[in-house]
Amino acid sequence: MIYATTLTAPVFGLRRQIDRLFEDTFGRGQAGQNQWVPAVDIHETDQELTFAVELPGIKPEDVEVTAVDGVLTIHGERNEERKEGEEWRYHLIERNYGSFMRRFQLPQGVDDEKIEADLAQGMLQVRIPKTVRPQPKRIRVKAAVEASPGAQQVIGRGESRQDSSKKLAGAHQSK
Repeated sequence: MIYATTLTAPVFGLRRQIDRLFEDTFGRGQAGQNQWVPAVDIHETDQELTFAVELPGIKPEDVEVTAVDGVLTIHGERNEERKEGEEWRYHLIERNYGSFMRRFQLPQGVDDEKIEADLAQGMLQVRIPKTVRPQPKRIRVKAAVEASPGAQQVIGRGESRQDSSKKLAGAHQSK
């Protein structure tokens, strides 16, 4: 098996297999319905965060995407269309049917008012644009000098106290 170059990739693959094992064993929902967990890839650019969700065989009207209080929820259902008759029967069934739900905590700095979602060829793409983060503003720091008791004068960059004192003395003489 080939894994991505990150150290966490095998862990996610193992988790997915464990999730499927639990689904197969305990995944029966209410009234005998299956619940399943579609695979999701999440990637990020400077402009947006994108969720790619595998939803083969699902119609757009069977999927609901919501964002409330910083949580993205993808919910839907894939209906089972198994029909067994006298002419044929199933020997193996590996595809999952029933309802599903995935929830994701959204990071700060995304605009949940402008989320877009589309479903094409079995892939749901949910795009969440990032907001413009305020950039730090550099504030010029000035040093203050006492000219007389209670009065202060600003010293420019590169000036010494003596230079500013001479300027101050010259200003008083010219009056």
